[in-house]
Amino acid sequence: MADAVRPPEGATGVLVLADGSIVWGRGFGAEGAAVGEVCFNTAMTGYQEVMTDPSYAGQIVTFTFPHIGNVGANAEDVEAINPHALGCIVREDVTAPSSFRSTQRFDAYLRANGRIGLAGVDTRALTRLIRVAGAPNGVIAHNAKGEFDVDALLAQARAWPGLEGMDLAKEVSATQSYKWDDGLWTLGQGYATHSANPDGPHVVAIDYGLKRNILRNLVGAGARVTVVPATATFDEVMAHQPDGVFLSNGPGDPAATGIYAVPVIRELLDVGTPIFGICLGHQLLGLAIGGKTYKMHQGHRGANHPVKRSGDGRVEITSMNHGFAVDAESLPANAEPTHVSLFDGSLAGLRLTDKPAFSVQYHPEASPGPQDSHYLFDQFVSQLGKGAA
Repeated sequence: MADAVRPPEGATGVLVLADGSIVWGRGFGAEGAAVGEVCFNTAMTGYQEVMTDPSYAGQIVTFTFPHIGNVGANAEDVEAINPHALGCIVREDVTAPSSFRSTQRFDAYLRANGRIGLAGVDTRALTRLIRVAGAPNGVIAHNAKGEFDVDALLAQARAWPGLEGMDLAKEVSATQSYKWDDGLWTLGQGYATHSANPDGPHVVAIDYGLKRNILRNLVGAGARVTVVPATATFDEVMAHQPDGVFLSNGPGDPAATGIYAVPVIRELLDVGTPIFGICLGHQLLGLAIGGKTYKMHQGHRGANHPVKRSGDGRVEITSMNHGFAVDAESLPANAEPTHVSLFDGSLAGLRLTDKPAFSVQYHPEASPGPQDSHYLFDQFVSQLGKGAA
C-alpha cells in the first residue's frame, strides 16, 4: 500500500469514493465492506427507522445530525425485519443509550445485523461534497486491525454500476402474499394488534419495499390489508377482490421496476380500481400514465421537507427518502399536480382527474418524521368505504 493511503493512527474504518476520495474514521458495527450510493439524511431522530427502510437498499447513509445512536435500539422502532441500508456514517462515536425504551446499543444492533458504521467523520464536509457533485458511489469498510486494501476498495467503488437502471424492488419485496392487521403505536401500549376492521374496505398493498408504518396507518384508517409481492400480476392482485390498491415505496430506479410494475398498474387503472401511491409507488403511477422519471442530483432524504398543497396553499412538513422524481412537464393532461417541494420545486404529488388515483412523493406515514400528512390515509380509505357502500 502506498504511503499516501496508509490509515492514520487509530483508523479502523474508511469510506472510499469512486472519484478517489478517501475518508478515514472509526469503524463500528459489523466488520467487512459494502458498496453502494452514498447519500445524506437530515433527520435528527429515527435513525433505526431510516436504517430499516427498504427504500435505502443499495445506499450508505450519511447522517447530518451529529449524535446518532444516543437512544439505542429496540424491536419496536423498525420498518422492516432487518436493516436495508448498507451502512451509516456519523460524526460522533456511538455512546451508551439514554432512553427507557432502549434494549440494545445501536452499534451492537448494527453488528448483529451485519451493517457497517463509520464514526469520526466530518459529515458536514461529506454532505457538501454530495450537494455539489451529486451522490457518489463508494465503499464503506470496517476492520478492527485497521488493515485495508484501498486500491481494491477503489476498484470496487468504480465497478459498481450505480442505482440508475437498477431494479431493487424484487430484492426487498415479500415473496408471498400475507394479511396485515396491526395498527398504530401508542406510548406504554406499543402497537395495536389485531385491530383491523373486519368490515372495512379491503386494500391490497403491492410491496415494492414497503415500510410497516404504512400498513399500520392503513389499518388505523379502517382498512383490511393484504400485502402482495412486487411481481404480482393483475390477475393475482384482483384475485384478492380489492376495494383499492396501494402502491408502496421502495428502492432503485422506477424505470427498471416499471418494466413489470407499470403494465399491472395500467390494467388497474383501466378497470377503475382506486389507487394510492407513495414514493416509488408515486413514480410508478407517473410512468403508468405516460410520464417520465429522472435521477435527482442529490435526492431528498430527511424529516423536515416542506411541501405546498396546490389546492389550499397549506404547507406540510414531511418525511422524504427518494433519489428519483417524476418530471411534472411530462405528465398528460389528466394528471393534476397536487403538491410541490418548496426546496427545489420538484413534483411531490399528483392525482388523475378521470380516474380514482392519486399519489405523493413523500412519506405521510413518517417513521421518522412529522405527522402532518396522516390525513392522506383517511382520505384514501374513506373513499373506498363510500365506493364499497
